[in-house]
Amino acid sequence: MDFSLVFVVILLGGWLSGRLFGKIGLPSILGMVVFGIGCSLFLTSHTPQLLWDVAPCLKSFALIVILLRAGLGLNKDALKKNGRIALLLAFLPCLAEGAALTLAIHYVFHFDFYTAGLTAFMLSAVSPAVIVPSMLDLKSRGIGKEKDVPTIILAGASVDDVVAITLFTVFLDLALSGQVDILRAVLSVPLSLVLGIAAGAAAGFLLLRFFRRYHEDIRATEKTLVLVMAGTLLVDLGDSAHFAALIGLMTIGFIVLEKSELIAKELAGKLSKIWVFAEIILFVLIGFSLDVTVALHGGLKALAVLAIGLAFRSLAVWLSTAGSHLTRRERLFCVIAYLPKATVQAALGGVALSRGIPEGDTILALAVMAILVTTPVGLIGIRKLGRPLLEGA
Repeated sequence: MDFSLVFVVILLGGWLSGRLFGKIGLPSILGMVVFGIGCSLFLTSHTPQLLWDVAPCLKSFALIVILLRAGLGLNKDALKKNGRIALLLAFLPCLAEGAALTLAIHYVFHFDFYTAGLTAFMLSAVSPAVIVPSMLDLKSRGIGKEKDVPTIILAGASVDDVVAITLFTVFLDLALSGQVDILRAVLSVPLSLVLGIAAGAAAGFLLLRFFRRYHEDIRATEKTLVLVMAGTLLVDLGDSAHFAALIGLMTIGFIVLEKSELIAKELAGKLSKIWVFAEIILFVLIGFSLDVTVALHGGLKALAVLAIGLAFRSLAVWLSTAGSHLTRRERLFCVIAYLPKATVQAALGGVALSRGIPEGDTILALAVMAILVTTPVGLIGIRKLGRPLLEGA
């Protein structure tokens, strides 16, 4: 099967499965992931290598689009009002789940602490690919608008990923070499965030100046093309310089929205149209990259370990929102919204195996299991309980 035919199958099948799941009241994203899993079961042996060569680029493009959209929906007043909650949600759930999982994996699977730590923080990252579009959908329907709950989750979840990925890298270095600069490791998280925000702000102001100067000369579609190219360059720079490019992407959108609501609305509208294509590609490829038989390798022990991690994450989310203006129902929604895992696990699940770590097979199985369990639970929870929990608060 050649590349063009596989690409048509992905687009058409992902679109139809998304529509089907939407018709029966389930998230369309879930339908796309399920279709991708089906492709992994029946088409893998017929898939050209070219697809796997370009898959990282396609998934990165989709993430760039959705994170720029998220930034264009971040309101300064909402962030000021809910900054403390968003800050706690950015760090506490990830650290609590990572710590609990490190101990659980050490004692259940008998990994050394370094290997248990890298596995734990790979698993503890929430999925921006799942959470961001889900929160943007709620915002577009006006659900949770009164207290800006979707905005709180958007802000917190983006930092959550940075913390998890940074600590995964630290433990990976320890597992491979047995040593790491602890001070540098501790400072790497805030430094990565600051550099990411600074780079995003600089790009945002430069883009805004360009858009204002040539506002009448270039169409909104062309502005959006420039924006996406700038976001792509920022991600490449972030990968090279090791700073939080995800935060940088959202910062670009935030700057544009704060300085020119008119341009922000233009760009957001165009990005929402691009997302129709990018969404299908992203979620079908996430499902396509999974090997369900690998997940079975973990067995009941893997499910038990994941349950422990999610319990500690949920407790940390609940504590992070304690004493705030959020009601119990809104706090419960935050717990549910912080469950889905997909993007980071799909990207990092096989790293340990590729680097020759003996427990790599089990680590990959845990990553696949995390995606298969938490993605549908989180998506269905957000879709079914979003309105009653946020509007019935």
